[in-house]
Amino acid sequence: MWRRSFCTTTATASAALNNKKWDALVIGGGHNGLTAAAYLAQSGLSVAVLERRHLIGGAAITEELIPGFKFSRCSYLQSLLRPSIIRDLELGRHGLKLLKRSPSSFTPCLDGRYLLLGPDAELNHSEISKFSKRDADAYPRYENQLETFCKFMDPLIDSSPPEAHQGVSSFNARLKHKLQKSEFWAHCLHQSVSMGQQGLVDFMDLLLSPASKVLNNWFESEVLKATLATDAVIGATASTHTPGSGYVLLHHVMGETDGDRGIWSYVEGGMGSVSLAIGNAAKEAGATIVTNAEVSKLMIEDSGTVTGVILADGTQVHASVVLSNATPYKTFMELVPESALPDDFSRAVKHSDYGSATTKINLAVDKLPQFQCCNLGHPEAGPQHMGTIHICSESIEEIDSACLDAKNGLPSRRPIIEMTIPSVLDKTISPPDVMPIPHGAIDEKWIQIFDCYLVSAIGKHVINLFVQFTPYKPNDGSWEDPAYRESFAQRCFKLIDEYAPGFSSSVIGYDMLAPPDLERIIGLTGGNIFHGAMGLDSLFLMRPVKGCGSHPGGGVMGAPGRNAARVVIDDIKG
Repeated sequence: MWRRSFCTTTATASAALNNKKWDALVIGGGHNGLTAAAYLAQSGLSVAVLERRHLIGGAAITEELIPGFKFSRCSYLQSLLRPSIIRDLELGRHGLKLLKRSPSSFTPCLDGRYLLLGPDAELNHSEISKFSKRDADAYPRYENQLETFCKFMDPLIDSSPPEAHQGVSSFNARLKHKLQKSEFWAHCLHQSVSMGQQGLVDFMDLLLSPASKVLNNWFESEVLKATLATDAVIGATASTHTPGSGYVLLHHVMGETDGDRGIWSYVEGGMGSVSLAIGNAAKEAGATIVTNAEVSKLMIEDSGTVTGVILADGTQVHASVVLSNATPYKTFMELVPESALPDDFSRAVKHSDYGSATTKINLAVDKLPQFQCCNLGHPEAGPQHMGTIHICSESIEEIDSACLDAKNGLPSRRPIIEMTIPSVLDKTISPPDVMPIPHGAIDEKWIQIFDCYLVSAIGKHVINLFVQFTPYKPNDGSWEDPAYRESFAQRCFKLIDEYAPGFSSSVIGYDMLAPPDLERIIGLTGGNIFHGAMGLDSLFLMRPVKGCGSHPGGGVMGAPGRNAARVVIDDIKG
C-alpha cells in the first residue's frame, strides 16, 4: 500500500501539471512540503506537490522492505509535530493515530542494573532512587524548568522570524508587517518578564552551555545524565561537551502527545502515516500531489523572477511561486543556476554545516531481545520493550568517546544506539502473532502502569536502531563496500548482545542507511537529518542565510512548512 499511494505515471503527471499555471509549486513531498501545500490549498490557492520518489513523506515514510515487516525507514518517533497543525488539518480524521509509550525510556547497565523513565512521576522517583536519592528529588524540578523554557519557545516555533520582508512595498503591507513584528516582540517581552531574571539567566545558560554542564549542575548519577544526554547529540557530530548542545537537549522535549508535554509516541502504521494524513488533508483542500516527478531545475527569468520548474523528463510546469522542501544546498546549488544568486548568498549556502554521523538500521527479528539485567516477571513484552532503549549510554564518557572516534574519521568502536520496538504496541507493522498473558504472570505494579495491558506480542517484531557516530566518509573504508557495511552492522548487533544475549541470532534481515544512503535515497544533504546542523548560529534570526530560509529547526514538526506557507499567502493575498 505504501508503494502505491499517490503514485502517478510520468505521462499522467505531465498532463496534470502542464495544462495550467499554478499559484504555487512545492518541490518535494516531505512532511513539511505537504504541510505547506495543505495550508496553501486551504487558503484557496492552486498548488501542486512534486515528489521525486514513488511515495510521499521524505524522511517520514513507511516501507515494507522485508515481506510482512513495515519499517519507519528514517524518522521513527513522533512528538514534535505541532499541535496546531494536527488540529488545523484534522489529522486524526485523516488517519493519524498516536500510540503513547509508558515507560518511555529504558537504559540497561552491564553491572545488572537498569533505569526506567516515563510519564509516571512515582515510577521515575523509584527508578532514579536506585542510583541517587538526591537525583530522584531533583528530577521533577528539572522537568518543570524545561517545560517553562518550552512554553517560551512555542511562539518562536509557531511564527515566521520577525525580520524585514524583502519586496514589501505597499503602505498597507508595511503597516501589517510592522504590527506583526510588534506583536511578536511584545509577546516575547511578556514571557521574559514572567520568567524573571533568574529564569532568563537559566534559560540562556541552557541555550549556550554544553549539555554536560547543564546535566552536571542538576544530577550526580552517570546513568541518568547519559540517558538524558542522548537527546543533546541526536543527529550531530557533537559531544555532550559541545557548547550549544543544551539547546538540542531542549529541542527534543519541546513536543507533546495528545497534550502531554515531552511525550514521544509511535504512530500506528509507522511514520508514513503522518505524511499520508497530511497528504490526505492537502488533497481534500484541493492540492495535487504527484510522485515520480523529479525536478531538474527552476525556470528563472533574466529579472530574477522564478516562473516555474522543469522536470527531469523535460516537462515545464509554470507557477507564480515555488517553494522547496529539498535541502537549501540541493535547492540553491543544484536546482538554481549559480549566476542567478548573489555571491554572499551562494557562499553562505555552500558553507552551511551538513555534517552528520547518523546511521539508521531497520531490523526484522523473530523474537524480542531479552535483557539480562531485567527480571520483571514475564519473558515476553514488558516495560523494558515499550520505549527507547539506550545501548552503551551508561555514562557521559561513553557518549563522548564514541563521538571522538567519528571526529577522528572512524565509525564509533562502541556506537551509541537508540533501539525502539514499535511492533510491541503497533500490531499493523509486523506479521501477526499474539497470545494472552496468563493472569498472575505480571507484577501488579506493571498491570497498573500498562493499564491492564493483557496481550503479549510474541514471535516476529520490527526494531529500529538509531546509531551514532558514523562519519560520511570514514578513513578506514567506504560505505559503498558491502563487507564494510556488514562489519559495522554486526558490530552494532554484537554490542546489543552484551546487554541482551542472543540478539544477533534473532535477526531475520535488515536495511541499513549510512549517511551517504540518507543523502542518495532520501535527499538529505550530507546525511544530516535536520537539513543542516542545529547550532545556535543556524537558528531563528541566525539562519545560515540571514533573512532567508525556513524556520524552525529539524524533526517532524511541520512548522517550517506552515510558516513558509503563511508568508506566501501574505505575499499573494496581501
